[in-house]
Amino acid sequence: MPERLISVLANICGFALIFLAGGLIYKLLSPFICFRKSRWAKILMLLLFSGSCSMVIWIGDPNVLYTMLVFFPCFLLIAQGQPAQRLALAAISFCYIMSVCAIIDSYVYRLNYYDYIVRLLRPAVFGGIYFMFRNRLPVEPLRLSSGMWKLMLGLSAMPFFSLVAVVGLTYYHYESVLVDIVSKNQGLAVLPVMLLGCLLLLRAILALSDYERLQSESRLSALRELYYDSLQREQNQVRTLRHDMRNHMAVLHGLLERGETARAEEYVGELLGSPALSGGRRICAHQAANAVLSVKLEELERLGIPEDHQVSLPEDLSISDTDLCALLGNALDNAIEACAKAEKPDVKLRCRLDKGMLMLIVSNPLAGDEKNGFETTKTDGKNHGFGLPGMAEIARRLGGSLDTCIKDGRFELVACIPQPGND
Repeated sequence: MPERLISVLANICGFALIFLAGGLIYKLLSPFICFRKSRWAKILMLLLFSGSCSMVIWIGDPNVLYTMLVFFPCFLLIAQGQPAQRLALAAISFCYIMSVCAIIDSYVYRLNYYDYIVRLLRPAVFGGIYFMFRNRLPVEPLRLSSGMWKLMLGLSAMPFFSLVAVVGLTYYHYESVLVDIVSKNQGLAVLPVMLLGCLLLLRAILALSDYERLQSESRLSALRELYYDSLQREQNQVRTLRHDMRNHMAVLHGLLERGETARAEEYVGELLGSPALSGGRRICAHQAANAVLSVKLEELERLGIPEDHQVSLPEDLSISDTDLCALLGNALDNAIEACAKAEKPDVKLRCRLDKGMLMLIVSNPLAGDEKNGFETTKTDGKNHGFGLPGMAEIARRLGGSLDTCIKDGRFELVACIPQPGND
């Protein structure tokens, strides 16, 4: 009976250590993963990590291939996001778990009490790595462009194929002592480097996410600068008008004394038409969108380009100010650039929130140098490459779509972005 009780307790402790190791893996990797909106998604991912790290992985052991056939489909079903994002994170996560297990299992098996040592070492190693990363893990969801995720996917292929080569393709090492020695030495050299590579990839994702966040904040700062410049101009006009008000009243008084009523009315009309008295333009209730649209519509007026706009946006939207202003600003910038090359320039803008969907339509005459898809037509592609590709990236990231077409001799851009909570 005592032996049976000891065996039961040992099994319970073994399962507890497995889930502890899986939990530590989950704590490290979950901030990088975008989970599906299901209360079971995170639990299933925890179980997947726990089950994967419980596998015995020796160099030359086909277990790594069997685990891979289960790990990748499950990971891709539980996670959501861009295909490149999910594949890259699946490859990094798999290589991270398997490299630690392979290092421990392959080089500790000769020690006494091998099973107990392995069960203790796994959570110890995964815990040590987690505590190394703990203060650097993101608090907010990661944001990377599709191009960056494709780059991460390409880089993750290196540790993945190294793992397959070192662990999976040395299956016949049992048939030769020499092959066994070479495969063990090879694993001892490659597996730690592969583990370090996975950790560096996670660190690179954090660094790239920070970089793109700073770029986004920089764009928002530029938009705010436009807004404050507009306010500053209005304030200067008000100060000028206030300074000259005594002179204006004197002129009006003189005209009325002389009975020149018509001239006085004309003078009052000129004063009322002053930008200082007309106040800032109110195009919509959304403050950030109103600021950007005011500047862009003023630019259209200054360039003499006829415009027709109908904008109806509430004060609060689910989309961030940066993304919304980037869509509006770039769409109108592209339209203005096309109008500069068109014979009869004009711009039509429609933007509204309807049944939980943000709709944006911008139409302008053809410039004659349009290209297929979202490729920029600007010669300075480095500085202007955001344009349509960047707008399409924003729409995809927010679960929407952005399409362009040529309709009735005009170029038309249509963006549809779901707005949960804004019906």
